[in-house]
Amino acid sequence: MRPAYPPPPQQQFHQRPNYPPSSRTPSDNTNLLAQQQPLYQNPAFNSPPPQAGNNFIMVDTRIPPPGSAPRVRSQSPDSIAYSDSEVSDASFFNRPLPAHIRIPANPPSGLQPHPLSQPSESTRPLRPATSYALLNPSSERTNLGHTKVVMSLLSEMWIVNLAFIIGGTWLKSFYLGDLQQYDDYNLWGISCYWKLGLLFPLPYTLICFFGLTLPFRTPKFLDYSGEKRRRLDNLYILTVTKGDNREAVYRAWNAHKHLEGLHSAIRIHVLTDEPYFFEGINCYTCPKSFSTTSSKYKARALEWYRQTMRFTEHDWVLHLDEESVIDDESVRRILDFIHYEKEFHFGQGIILYNQYKYWSNWIFTVADALRVGDDVSRFQLQYTYFHRPVFGAHGSFLLTNGLVENAVTWDLGSLTEDYQFAMKAWDRGFRCGKIAGIVREQSPLDLIGFMKQRRRWYVGIRRLPNFLPKIWAFFWSLSIISLFASVASIALGFEFHFGTPRWMAVLIDFNFMNFVYLYVLGIFLQDLDKGVNPLILILRIPLTVVIQFIAVVLEGFSVMYGIVFPPADFDVIKK
Repeated sequence: MRPAYPPPPQQQFHQRPNYPPSSRTPSDNTNLLAQQQPLYQNPAFNSPPPQAGNNFIMVDTRIPPPGSAPRVRSQSPDSIAYSDSEVSDASFFNRPLPAHIRIPANPPSGLQPHPLSQPSESTRPLRPATSYALLNPSSERTNLGHTKVVMSLLSEMWIVNLAFIIGGTWLKSFYLGDLQQYDDYNLWGISCYWKLGLLFPLPYTLICFFGLTLPFRTPKFLDYSGEKRRRLDNLYILTVTKGDNREAVYRAWNAHKHLEGLHSAIRIHVLTDEPYFFEGINCYTCPKSFSTTSSKYKARALEWYRQTMRFTEHDWVLHLDEESVIDDESVRRILDFIHYEKEFHFGQGIILYNQYKYWSNWIFTVADALRVGDDVSRFQLQYTYFHRPVFGAHGSFLLTNGLVENAVTWDLGSLTEDYQFAMKAWDRGFRCGKIAGIVREQSPLDLIGFMKQRRRWYVGIRRLPNFLPKIWAFFWSLSIISLFASVASIALGFEFHFGTPRWMAVLIDFNFMNFVYLYVLGIFLQDLDKGVNPLILILRIPLTVVIQFIAVVLEGFSVMYGIVFPPADFDVIKK
């Protein structure tokens, strides 16, 4: 029996489009319609505060009213009934939360439901009347890539990574050690004073080394045979954009709209800020009048969207930036993650930067290759083995469960709201996992945009109140000293021929080989995914080794830019 809660306050919200039920029979719909009563899904909306010791989840079954026009959907093999699901229709009633997950008894201060039914200042609609995704299918697919090839390669790459880094370190430190005047007889020398700064990246390179040399989570290692599926009502693939770049909005929409045909639970949405509302697409526009306690810009729009959609534990949201594109194979891997990885409530995969204008600017292309290497090393270690966001999270390719969204909310006052969201989710007891998929994006187009992007990340992470982000920001700050130490070592090496103790040389060379390999691996994976000619792919490897020195300098100057001129607000860069 349901608890006899008093009726909720009389507040008006926009209704969802008339989506059909995901995979239920007509008899199931009739039975559930007969049971429907006012639901209390989210404490931040209209539910009374839970009593002590009784945290409950209320599930919105999202059954459309009788007579609503169903959407035409393809009957894919994934669109099956919930007969094999661990969560049956009994979850329509109250269920106790798992003991390790903590949700505040009272909603955060300042989070009040927004009167969505009131007209906006521009009198534009705030949401589409129906789904337009499958009405005008595109003949040309732009969400292309070689996800299966990349994942198959990553399954076996750990041994190659180990051989390259260890072998390269040995070759440089011992085989070529005499040419570099490495000293076996002294533990300290004059050159150690300026070369000491070259050891500061060691914590980062050690973390990346373990991430590279441990098996990568790919479909090869995933066997779901015989397992029951976790229930899925809706998977919202959400592209978040300010909306002022009309070309980018329609580009993202056309790349993804056909994905609604892959599974009956998939919804393709675009989230913009008022006054940017686009007709003919599933556009949701955050009104200017909506406000929260702390969040601005993207986080404010996401909070409005969360309150509008009123997620339940059977809803999932895939967050994408306006230039992000995901392919069909990666969406299937996301569905597998949702259905079978039941211990995880949010996750991420690999982000490549080869979707648009790839190699149009060599420096920024190589600079972002380090981010790809970071995903397959440091973040692979986090999501595959730690299952805690110890290194934070990206704002794009962030898959979250509705339970996490409602527990954490997006009322976050940070320049890096994605990182803060992940830390708060960890604090609430939620765990994260690795998704064996790929999202493709675009690198910055100019130097100012590149430096502003890095500056926002650095300052945003440094300002977070948690202990771990401050530790990582501290080591990021030390990269400036490492940069000057590198310049001093090269300049003074031509004038003064001081030897370097072998123990220090080995550690410095280990750092060097890790950084070079992260850049080279990032370019190699992106070229492979893009289907680049093998000869060009090979020629780009030595080119990357040279350009990465310029990229390292730009990264260091971006940190200095953040220290001297910290951003007063959120910077939106041009892509």
